[in-house]
Amino acid sequence: METSMACSREVQSLPLFVSLVVVIFGFGSVVGPDSSSDSFVYGGCTQLRYSPGSAYVTNLNSLLTSLVNSATYSSFNKFTVVGPSSNDAVYGLYQCRGDLSMPECATCVARAVTESGITCSGTCGGTIQLQGCYVRYDNATFLGEEDKMVAYKKCGPSDGYQADVMGRRDSVLAGLIGATGPYRVGGSGELLGVAQCTGDLSAGQCQDCVYEAIKRLKSECATATTGDMFLVKCYARYSVFGSQMFTKSDKGKSGDKGTKTFAIIVGLLGGVALLIIFLSFIRRICQGPGGK
Repeated sequence: METSMACSREVQSLPLFVSLVVVIFGFGSVVGPDSSSDSFVYGGCTQLRYSPGSAYVTNLNSLLTSLVNSATYSSFNKFTVVGPSSNDAVYGLYQCRGDLSMPECATCVARAVTESGITCSGTCGGTIQLQGCYVRYDNATFLGEEDKMVAYKKCGPSDGYQADVMGRRDSVLAGLIGATGPYRVGGSGELLGVAQCTGDLSAGQCQDCVYEAIKRLKSECATATTGDMFLVKCYARYSVFGSQMFTKSDKGKSGDKGTKTFAIIVGLLGGVALLIIFLSFIRRICQGPGGK
């Protein structure tokens, strides 16, 4: 019989890796907080909290390291880190917006991990959605599972019903439903629509999720000039004001900053991974043969 649970009601400080990333981004970050891809959209945390010194903490550090490291070369990835007990397993993924470069993706994921350590400090699971990326981890698996629950919605002001504008909006959104792939963009003049699924969904699951998001978006935002509908595993958005609302609008200065942050992240990841391994080794030695 197991004598302890990796996740409990006890309060724990930030995981080691999150703490280090907080330090990196907290002092003279090379990407300002107003960067379009890094601005906060929504976040949520589980109620369960991990126990101090548990194997879950080590596994969570390993998972977060993997997420940030992978974002330097891939716009999506998912990981599972297992331990001696099923209670120690941690599952996680990240998804960058389809139009981001690798430096921008890496910067966004690193900032999302930072935000998760602040918003969800000590909890077994957390979800952070920034404008340019999505990060989620939990001690219960969610990978490959479709989830069409509403996570966040926002409708802009309405200018009243304008047949031309609403007609073009509905046409753009219909185009997103008819498109394929996890990242979909459509437009008509200044009006822009975007939809995206997380990469762990199948093509059929993604299509189903996007259809549901757009159906809810049209119903609940009605004649609004902008609309955001984030389901757990996909989102759909539109704006009559054009791409500045939720896609890259300035690839100059901010792109240079993203490249610098990318270099910093790559340079530190190796050292952080070694430090986590070293501290895990020291913890096992201090616990002794009994593992207590």
